[in-house]
Amino acid sequence: MSIVVNLDVMLAKRKMKLKDLAETIGLSETNLSLLKTGKVKGIRFNTLDSICEILECQPGDILEHIPPDSLSDATAKTK
Repeated sequence: MSIVVNLDVMLAKRKMKLKDLAETIGLSETNLSLLKTGKVKGIRFNTLDSICEILECQPGDILEHIPPDSLSDATAKTK
């Protein structure tokens, strides 16, 4: 997938735990963890809005598009 979720980076920058964010926005820690690891196929805008509001960031701070060619290049270099 060429969309990378940087939620863990933003949590670290804000010195916040996933559990605390989950409680604050009213999502289960499991669902937020799945988002953090990129194992979801989508995110509701209201969820993204809540995350951005709490972490005081923009959606682009959390979601990043990496062109497929860049992903295959990075994978090839690590092998």
